Formats: sequence, structure tokens, C-alpha cells
Amino acid sequence: MSAKRRTPGTVLVVDAANVVGTRPDGWWKDRAGAARRLHEQLLVGDTPHDEIVLVLEGGAKAGVRSGRDQHVRTVHAAKDGDSEIERQTAAAVAAGSRVTVITADQFLRARVEGLGAMAMSPSWLLTFLTG
Repeated sequence: MSAKRRTPGTVLVVDAANVVGTRPDGWWKDRAGAARRLHEQLLVGDTPHDEIVLVLEGGAKAGVRSGRDQHVRTVHAAKDGDSEIERQTAAAVAAGSRVTVITADQFLRARVEGLGAMAMSPSWLLTFLTG
């Protein structure tokens, strides 16, 4: 990771299903492996955020344990990923953080923007991860 200074109080909430779904690399055959690869990229990627919250659902949860690993906190959605993303966003906004949510889901984007977060597309995140 570069020595780029991180802005205090910034949280990036990642809709893992949307991000891995943007790349036709066979993720549908190995959802756990796709989640693990995304997690590894987030660990070494250079985003300007203090914390990254990676939200996993379904079969992807088998790829990464829940909990913190450096600046990445992995959360396993109890039900659907969208509800967990909304819950994580609301908590971070309530704590005073500036929150960016990565998702391609237009309905979810509107919901998190209504909570005070900014929403960006998976391609925006991938530019940080692929250099």
C-alpha cells in the first residue's frame, strides 16, 4: 500500500456481489473464491478511506471470515446483502463518518443516498484496485 494519507472518518461500504459481478471471470462457479480475491484486492488496494466494509451474502460468505483484517472489515449478511449494506451505511453515517457505498443497484443507491452517503459504481472502485 502506498503512503497516501487517508482522510479521517471515511468509510467505504462495498456491495461485494455487485463488484464481483462486473467481471466475467467465472465468479458464478466459485462465489467464495471471488469474494476472497476481492478481499485480497481491498487489502492491498489504495482507496482514500479509513475503513472498508465488505458485505458478503450467500455462498460468498464461505470465502472470507467475518471480522477485521487490517482496514477491511468483512460483514456476513444475515439475510440479504442490500439490507446489511443499508444497516452498515446508517451506522457509519450516524457515527459521523463520510460514507461511500459501492453498488450498481439503482434502488440501493437511492436508499443509501437518502441516509446521507454517496454512491459510486463498481467500476469506480475497480480503478483503485487495478491501478
